[in-house]
Amino acid sequence: MKNRLTKNWGLKLGSFLFAVALWIIVTNINDPVMPIKVTDIPVTIKNSNLITDNGQIYEVLDGTDVIDVVTIRAPRSIIDSLDKSNVVAVADMNDLTSVNTIAIKLSTNKYNDKLESIKGNIDSVKLNIEDKVTKSLPLKTSTTGEVRDGYILGDVTTDQNLVKISGPESVISQVSKAAVEVGVSGFTTNISTDADIRLFDEDGKEIKSASIDKSISKVRVNVEILEVKTVPVKYVVTGIQAEGYRLTGVIESTRDYINIAGKSKTIQNINEIEIPENVIDVTGAKENVTTLINLKDYLPDGVVLADEDFSGNINVTVFVEPEIEKTVSIDVEDIRITGIPEGYEAAITEPEETCDITLVGLASELDAIAVEEIEATVDVASWFESEEIEEPDRGNYWIPIAVKIADESVVLRDEVQVRVHITEAE
Repeated sequence: MKNRLTKNWGLKLGSFLFAVALWIIVTNINDPVMPIKVTDIPVTIKNSNLITDNGQIYEVLDGTDVIDVVTIRAPRSIIDSLDKSNVVAVADMNDLTSVNTIAIKLSTNKYNDKLESIKGNIDSVKLNIEDKVTKSLPLKTSTTGEVRDGYILGDVTTDQNLVKISGPESVISQVSKAAVEVGVSGFTTNISTDADIRLFDEDGKEIKSASIDKSISKVRVNVEILEVKTVPVKYVVTGIQAEGYRLTGVIESTRDYINIAGKSKTIQNINEIEIPENVIDVTGAKENVTTLINLKDYLPDGVVLADEDFSGNINVTVFVEPEIEKTVSIDVEDIRITGIPEGYEAAITEPEETCDITLVGLASELDAIAVEEIEATVDVASWFESEEIEEPDRGNYWIPIAVKIADESVVLRDEVQVRVHITEAE
């Protein structure tokens, strides 16, 4: 028996090895090892709190948190049951190196122990780690476009006026302004809309970074649109100038008309802006009076100035001139006699052929007077009545003359009398 077992042992060993090889060949032919490639595998970063708990923040560099290509080698029976969803890629912050990289560990969520190999085209996640900072910025508002003709923009407001941003110090330090923008082209009514909050550096270049967190990303913006109307400015002059001086009647203003704006219902009944009494006061004035007025102080509620470049300040000048005197001579024969009592006759017996009268007024008024246009009369009846003379005696009476001038601003300085001879009618 022993001889049978040991006899031809070399041949028997060769047969065994051949059988094993044949089994391997048959097995590989029926279930061969083959590769499969899957793409865009996201890497899960574990224990990130090890960074954030220290007041720091990390940023993945060069897109290394996504593996472009992962190659898996395994028997075909295994490969056929695997796809992209079965690949697991993990980078653990506990494995962070001094150069801020983390090794990526690849596996599958099934048949992992039956894989021959699994490998990605990158093997680590690269990080940028910085201190995390927070910054508060006021929200600036702006509009684009133009509202329709006859309208202007009123107040532009937001329901929140502050935004907080946080992120890597190197990024946050570049942000100098937070703003929202609303288009207003062609609008005639108020606008209320949600607008995206955008961040800018000091040069006005927009900063877009996924590493920045905003407390709010949108804000409600309310844009007031007002109707424009042109109205005159009315002035009321109060006070009495110094004795011997007169207002010329001329008032000059740097603006006689202004553009106002407001809601249609508010401005439709506003036809003028009136500067009230006591604002322009000429009391005791001996020269022109100029008053600085801010029209904003006299606008009705809900009304604003429509011109952006107009501050509302105007100067109003009231012209004041001294009164002067001018003596003119009128022919006695041109003085009319009126009111001669019935039964009497009257004639002027002034010893001179002319009568001098002194007029008082402004220089421009006196220059405009023509002597021939002056009407001088003697009203005998009125004078007798004032003197309580019912039956006049025959003789001479000194009776004042009345002067009528086209410009009623010019007056007679002193009473001027002429001699009137009264006789009974024949």
